[in-house]
Amino acid sequence: QVQLVESGGGLVQAGGSLRLSCAASGRTFRWFAMGWFRQAPGKEREFVIAISVSGGNTEYADSVKGRFSISRDNAKNTVYLQMNSLKPEDTAVYYCAAKRSYYSDYAPGHGYDYWGQGTQVTVSS
Repeated sequence: QVQLVESGGGLVQAGGSLRLSCAASGRTFRWFAMGWFRQAPGKEREFVIAISVSGGNTEYADSVKGRFSISRDNAKNTVYLQMNSLKPEDTAVYYCAAKRSYYSDYAPGHGYDYWGQGTQVTVSS
């Protein structure tokens, strides 16, 4: 079992930056690919970005390429989402997710096993 706790959300003006953190419980964090998803009001949850077990592979949604980045610190059981050049359309609840990846080193866009409770990000125009 893995528990995920997001932090770092808040209100920011368009063009600004935020960094979200996701702290994971347990000693097996290094065997999980990690991802971030988001859900805007009235919309379905969508994939944003993911990072592989080693940190060597990442995957991005087209809407965030060049603006968002993901990193992980396996020693701290934490994954980070750096969001730059934020736009009002980035407003959403952001969720951290973990996927068991014992035998692969890719950054998946779906099929996650554990989810956090989410953190609100609001970008004002």
